[in-house]
Amino acid sequence: MNTTMQTGGSRRRGFVRSVCAAVAALVIGCAGAPARAEPPRTVEPGKLTIGFNGDMPMTGLKDGKLIGTDGALLAKIAADLGLEVKPVQMEWSALIQATKQGKVDIMLGSMGWTVDRTKILLMTDPIYYFGTYLLQKKETNYSTFADIAGKKIGTVTGFTLVPELKTVPGVGEVKLYDTSDAVIRDVVAGRVDMAVLDPGLVEYALLQHPEWGLHQVALKPEPDKYPIMSTKYYSIMGLWPQDKELYEAINKEIAKAWAECANVKVMAEYGLGDPSWFAPPAKDYRNGVDRPADWKAPAAAESCFKK
Repeated sequence: MNTTMQTGGSRRRGFVRSVCAAVAALVIGCAGAPARAEPPRTVEPGKLTIGFNGDMPMTGLKDGKLIGTDGALLAKIAADLGLEVKPVQMEWSALIQATKQGKVDIMLGSMGWTVDRTKILLMTDPIYYFGTYLLQKKETNYSTFADIAGKKIGTVTGFTLVPELKTVPGVGEVKLYDTSDAVIRDVVAGRVDMAVLDPGLVEYALLQHPEWGLHQVALKPEPDKYPIMSTKYYSIMGLWPQDKELYEAINKEIAKAWAECANVKVMAEYGLGDPSWFAPPAKDYRNGVDRPADWKAPAAAESCFKK
């Protein structure tokens, strides 16, 4: 936008320059002045307070910087929005309450979308997708809900599948842990027969520790009986409900990430570049809940996977 005005008075020209500078600082920009929008409102002005639990490859902190498949993507989004990243690490069960109460702006880390969470948080568009897997020793091949009967199974407190997992007929014991590391240690030690964890975290860990002798097997879905554990999840980020301006800004950046394959690239850096991570569920179950009836979940273009 050209805001140059024809005038013969120096006082008038000075006024115009002042107005031009002020407008440029907001969003429109003047001739020769860079145009940049003001950062969206956050809990702490100018900073994006991010709650994470440090489970790699999704989130971690290295040299003061947020890393991981989810963390690096959000750090890029924050920079593009002109926000400084302020990472806050805590256990998963505490993250939801901290976000709900506005102690952090946003939480992330392979976070699954659920109807119940729509009642307490704003949830972004997905950045990738994932299903349910059973982590176990290589000498077993548990893959069905029937296989869970009589077994000890571990998972993390606050995970969306916990209530449903406890209803599986004959389940021996559902052990809840504060961290994924603790669950994996007990699978290795044989204190639990299997575990349900974030598949990205497990895949990343198994690549680094083949000596554990573990593998993860996809759980065969039974959507009529177990809709949560049979679902392909939207991996999203949850926001404090009062951060609507920030929520809208981040959703726009997520759309750009899909268009530019940015999410695919960062996932591939951590060994999770398979196209299945970026293929949405067969049916979009957010429609009519926290998305319009005609909403369509994003999918990565084939060109994102060409070498």
